[in-house]
Amino acid sequence: MKLLTYLKGDYEQLAILVNGKLYDTDILHPELPKSMAMFLKYWDDCIPLALAAEQVIINGEFENKPHRLYKEETIIAPVPHPTSCRDGYAFRQHVAAARRNRKLDMIAEFDQYPIFYFMNHNGIQGPGAIHCMPDHFEKLDFELEAAIVVCKHGKNIKAADADKYIGGLMIMNDMSARRLQMEEMLLNLGPAKGKDFSTAIGPMLVTLDELEHLVMPCKENHIGKSWNLKMTCKVNGMKVSEGNVSDMDWTFAEIIERASYGANLYAGDVIGSGTCGTGCFLELNGTGKLNDPNYKEQWLQNGDVVEMEIENLGTLTNNIVAEKNDWSILNLKKGI
Repeated sequence: MKLLTYLKGDYEQLAILVNGKLYDTDILHPELPKSMAMFLKYWDDCIPLALAAEQVIINGEFENKPHRLYKEETIIAPVPHPTSCRDGYAFRQHVAAARRNRKLDMIAEFDQYPIFYFMNHNGIQGPGAIHCMPDHFEKLDFELEAAIVVCKHGKNIKAADADKYIGGLMIMNDMSARRLQMEEMLLNLGPAKGKDFSTAIGPMLVTLDELEHLVMPCKENHIGKSWNLKMTCKVNGMKVSEGNVSDMDWTFAEIIERASYGANLYAGDVIGSGTCGTGCFLELNGTGKLNDPNYKEQWLQNGDVVEMEIENLGTLTNNIVAEKNDWSILNLKKGI
């Protein structure tokens, strides 16, 4: 099932997408909520009702029900207000390449445990314009990722049980202002200001039942589901990145296990996979310069269009927009 949130007048409306048409959840069944937050909070009650309604639509029995066309509506993040947002570091290929490009050996701890950092859950957005301040354009970058949303409360969740806490998968573009990120991480803290301005997710949340035929074994010595889902990113129509969700070394189940150790996870918590191999300009530029000293770096610019596609999860499209503001926090740095 494909769940989307769109703007219906002055409020956010949850809908099911079937054959290019949006069906409001509360119209399909009086016990289904209008918002994703409430749907996730009462997931075990809502999901069977929604799946049954979806099947009725597929059977052609809801033809006279009110609906809207997907292409004509303003689609926002499928989970517009996450209760929290974490980002993992699950793709070994990306980590190894990034370290190699900095002339560093692969770090052994990567293979010992999954890690994550907290993101700004108030910086979540869906398709559309990503507004950037001047300092963000100091090496502005995309990051091609998949993400999940937690669909029920849990604490101390074992990896073997963790897939039951996944409501569905979606695309994530973890935007990064690399100069801001790298400067503050010199102090062994962060990332913070290099990440907090925008993280895009969407355009839809696809529940696991719809992806069951794409489940495949996870990497050796790991636990949890993996999915054969091709990932690509285009900038201004040119493909710059390609990967697969199945390339994740650490599974979402294992990340949930670590995240929930001694801590509560709640319905509505979003967790990203981390960047796939070749999934950002930072890695691509580093590899290019390693192979060719004359390689010209590429970073996102005002007016660029970023299109991320993951098979069966749709296409997340964002355009980069420069704020009409010349204020720079980089210029506030104190002298030595």
